[in-house]
Amino acid sequence: MRRQPILQVDAFADRAFIGNPAAVCVLEEPAEDALMQQIAMEMNLSETAFLRRHDDGHWDLRWFTPTVEVDLCGHATLASAHALWHEHGVQAAELQFQTRSGTLRARQVTNGIELDFPAVNVKPESPPPGLLEALGAPARSVSRNRMDWLVELESASAVRSLAPDMHRLSTLPARGVIVTAASDDPRFDFISRFFGPGSGVPEDPVTGSAHCALAPFWSARLGRSSLTGYQASARGGVVGTVVKGDRVLLQGGAVTVMRGELLL
Repeated sequence: MRRQPILQVDAFADRAFIGNPAAVCVLEEPAEDALMQQIAMEMNLSETAFLRRHDDGHWDLRWFTPTVEVDLCGHATLASAHALWHEHGVQAAELQFQTRSGTLRARQVTNGIELDFPAVNVKPESPPPGLLEALGAPARSVSRNRMDWLVELESASAVRSLAPDMHRLSTLPARGVIVTAASDDPRFDFISRFFGPGSGVPEDPVTGSAHCALAPFWSARLGRSSLTGYQASARGGVVGTVVKGDRVLLQGGAVTVMRGELLL
């Protein structure tokens, strides 16, 4: 029997039980894809992150939902950086992760951790059949990127009150649907929610990768590069964003809430 240490970390959070929980496994040896998928299914969180160190000090990083591997994940990357620094004693000032979305970087800042991610810009597009009906709300605009649909609603209250038809959303040809509006709270610039039932995540508590699209989307509308988003899920979470050309900096805190072992 092999014992695999595993952590659960609440990301985009400054205390336990808010933000988005992610499981983090630091692997001593390669793991088969099927095993990683089984572990993610067992953990039953939005994402489980798997890390393995290179000889040069960089890290391979992969992310799995309970049903699929995904190309980009913010909260589980933030959770991974927190785990390496605060649970595994890694001393590097900057962490580099090799992923399906290229090289991602993390560094410690005053208010937590800053991630350097690719901007994932959206383009206006006609909504596919069933999208607006599944959301049950009129849209101010509809856009699309390589991963998700982005639907702007008329108000923050419309975003908060959404009760989508998850079955209909799960049939759409996309990883998920980002819903957003300008914030009605002066502490934030915009609010959002993220639904990905087709990827095994009915509603994600806080979605870092969605902010790779939300940050440039709202930066263009508000005329500022530094913005603060609030993801209005039941758990809720704050994401600081800075648009820098074709990159987006994501900022947030993280808290370890569980340490354990998988018996494999």
